[in-house]
Amino acid sequence: MPSLPISYLPPKPSTEMMFKPLIYDSDPSSTTLLDGENHSVKPLLSRASSFNGAVTPFNGDGSTGLYQNRRRRSNSDNCLSAADTNGSQQQQSIGQEVSHAAAETFLLTRLFLKLLSYLGWITRFLALGFYAFLLMPGFIQVGYYYFFSPHVRRSIVYGDQPRNRLDLYLPKNSNGPKPVVAFVTGGAWIIGYKAWGSLLGQQLSERDIIVACIDYRNFPQGSISDMVKDASSGISFICNHIAEYGGDPNRIYLMGQSAGAHIAACAIVDQVVKESGEGDSVSWSSSQINAYFGLSGGYNLLSLVDHFHSRGLYRSIFLSIMEGEESLKQFSPELVVQDPNLRHIVARLPPIILFHGTADYSIPSDASKCFAETLQRLGGKAEVILYEGKTHTDLFLQDPMRGGKDEMFEDIVSVVMGDNQEVIGKSVDRRRLVPEFMLKLAHWVSPF
Repeated sequence: MPSLPISYLPPKPSTEMMFKPLIYDSDPSSTTLLDGENHSVKPLLSRASSFNGAVTPFNGDGSTGLYQNRRRRSNSDNCLSAADTNGSQQQQSIGQEVSHAAAETFLLTRLFLKLLSYLGWITRFLALGFYAFLLMPGFIQVGYYYFFSPHVRRSIVYGDQPRNRLDLYLPKNSNGPKPVVAFVTGGAWIIGYKAWGSLLGQQLSERDIIVACIDYRNFPQGSISDMVKDASSGISFICNHIAEYGGDPNRIYLMGQSAGAHIAACAIVDQVVKESGEGDSVSWSSSQINAYFGLSGGYNLLSLVDHFHSRGLYRSIFLSIMEGEESLKQFSPELVVQDPNLRHIVARLPPIILFHGTADYSIPSDASKCFAETLQRLGGKAEVILYEGKTHTDLFLQDPMRGGKDEMFEDIVSVVMGDNQEVIGKSVDRRRLVPEFMLKLAHWVSPF
C-alpha cells in the first residue's frame, strides 16, 4: 500500500479548540471562541454574577440560572436550619442546666436533712450518756444488790429457747406463801433485759412480794411473735412452779413496762383467745392472773408507728420487729378486743390497771387512756392512773431512786396486798440512791 505524504495527514486539534465551545462569559456578547491569534481571556464567572446574582442562561433555556437559584435557596434553607438547630441546642442546653441544678439542689437538701437526722441521733446519744451518768450512783447500788444479794435467784430456766431465763426477787420473810408479780421489762423491743427490773424487784420484795423478771428474745434475734411466746412461756412457768419458791399460785399479777407492757398485754389477750377455743392448747390459765399492770405502754400500734418513727424508731425497723404492716392489728390489744368475733373475750380478761405519766414523750399517755376507754366501753374492768408531769422513766427509775414514799409504788402494793392493811401500812425505810439535784437534772436531759 503506497504511503501518503505527510502533508496529507489531518491537523491535530489543539487543546484550546477541544475546550473552546465550553467556555462562556456571563455576558453573551463578550464570549469569544479562542481561535486565531487575536483573543482575550475572560473569567469563567464575571464579578457581577458572583456578587449580584446575574443569571447566565445555558443553551438559551435558562437552566444555569435555575441551578443557581436552587443553590441560593438551598444555602438559605441550610442557614435557617442551622439557626433553628442552634436555637434548639441552646434551649436543650438550658433545660439540661436547669435539670442539673434541680438535681444538685435535691441532693444537697437530702444530705442536709440526713445530717440533721445524724445530729439528732448524736444529740440523743449524748443526752443518754449524760442521763446514765447522772443516775450512775443508783445503778451501782442496784447492780451490787442484783449480783450479791442472797435473796435474788438469777437466770432460772423456764423454756428451751435462747434467753428463756427469769430472775426471782424473794422477800426476807419466808413465812407463808407470798403474792407474785410477773414482770416483763421494756427496751423498745430491742434492748430489753431481765436485770432492768432489779430496782422494782428490790423494792417490792421489801414489802413481802415476790417479783419474777422474765427475759425474752429481742429483735433481731426474734420478732414480736417470738417475744409474746417467750413471755407466755415465762408466765406459764411462774403459774406452775412459783409454789416451789414460796409464791402463792392463786395470787399472781402480771406487769409490764414500756415495750414490756405491750408484750405482756399481747400475751394475756392471746391467752384468753386460746381459752375461748380460737387457738392452740394452753399451759396456764388467764384466771390465775389477778390483775394486769401496764406501765407507760402502747396498745394500738397503728396509731403509734408514725410517732415511733419521729422519735427515732424508724418505720422500716419497727415493721420488721412487728412482722410487717399487716401484723400491726394482730399485735395491737386495743384493736384485737374490738374485733366483732372476739368481743366476748373482754369479759374473761383480768382487771386492767394502766399507769402513765402525762409528760411521757416516748409513748404518749393517750395510749393508755384510749385502751382503758375501749375496754370500759366493751364491758371490761379497766382504769387508768395518770401522774402529772412524769416522763417515761420518772415512774420507773427516778422516783424509786428518790427514796421515801413513791406514789405509783404504793398504788401497786395496795392492789396486790388487798385487805392486808398490815403490809400496806408497813413502813419501809427506802433509802435515797441519787441526790435530788442529779435526779432533777436527769429528768431535764432524759431522751425518753
